[in-house]
Amino acid sequence: MPKNSFRLPAEWETQSGVLITWPHRKTDWAPILKEIEPVYVQLAQAITRFQKLLIIALHETHLAHIKQLLKQSQVDLSIISFTCEETNDTWTRDYGPITLRDDSKIRIVDFAFNGWGNKFNALLDNGITSKLVEKKQLKIDEINTVDFVLEGGSIESDGCGTVLTTSDCLLTESRNPTYNKAEIETYLETTLNIKKVLWLDYGYLSGDDTDSHIDMLARLVGKNRIAYLKCEDKNDEHYQALQAMEAQLKTFTNCQDEPYELIPLPFTKAIYDSENGRRLPASYANFLIINGAVLVPIYGDAADQTALNTLQSCLPEREIIGIDFSIAIKQSGSLHCLTMQLPEGML
Repeated sequence: MPKNSFRLPAEWETQSGVLITWPHRKTDWAPILKEIEPVYVQLAQAITRFQKLLIIALHETHLAHIKQLLKQSQVDLSIISFTCEETNDTWTRDYGPITLRDDSKIRIVDFAFNGWGNKFNALLDNGITSKLVEKKQLKIDEINTVDFVLEGGSIESDGCGTVLTTSDCLLTESRNPTYNKAEIETYLETTLNIKKVLWLDYGYLSGDDTDSHIDMLARLVGKNRIAYLKCEDKNDEHYQALQAMEAQLKTFTNCQDEPYELIPLPFTKAIYDSENGRRLPASYANFLIINGAVLVPIYGDAADQTALNTLQSCLPEREIIGIDFSIAIKQSGSLHCLTMQLPEGML
């Protein structure tokens, strides 16, 4: 076996389960807690049909409340694990474990999380992965804790050595100011044992706090297939940037030098927060692939069904499940952002 045979799995590979953090009164969800909790119940219902779920609660009282909500909706608690930890927020994708595998071992890379470039307090969230390991909530063989800032939503892996990311996010000075692009690429290649980094230089979503996470824009759905947001409304503010993104995607090849089949996902009409008029980052690219299914955020938009049909066509062996995330995008993220898949053997 090679000296370093660990690899970064693709999301479509077999999973042990999914990690989520339940909203609570100390998070930014507090003003709409009654509206967002039913969304989490639906998420738990969908995940537990196919695999295990690990839920982080704030404390024992909060945990009891969560169990009661799930019982009322007939969610199977027997395949859910619970743990209590203080958290700043619930964007588990960005502070959860980045997992590498070889034939027999599991290694976690615990990257630093600084609230998307020090935009928000994230001290508690930054410690979650190490606490899950300490409490043996995750079955792993190794943990590599690093001071390099990286969020899970900022990278996409094909499981074969290619990673897709965005320049706007990884090159932001508020994350790793002492690293230039070449140094970041070398660091990722070494730490994640990958062969090729594809840098997407265009594309954004208004209302997104992440500096253009890749999981809001373009997703690997096979080793030579990318599903991406396509805006066809020339009057929409995103049109030019997403056109440029599409053009760049056409130039990409994976680490086997194979071009990608590009699958366009529709773009919603502009959705605004009724309270402050801010445009919200509704993205069909923010789906989660799990064992046997794809969980897709929908928004009550005319394009919802087109998005579901498109993902069914490119992932035909999986059940496509739409979940209304209209409430969730009020906090600037969507379905994939709130979840972290755990590869086989971790739960």
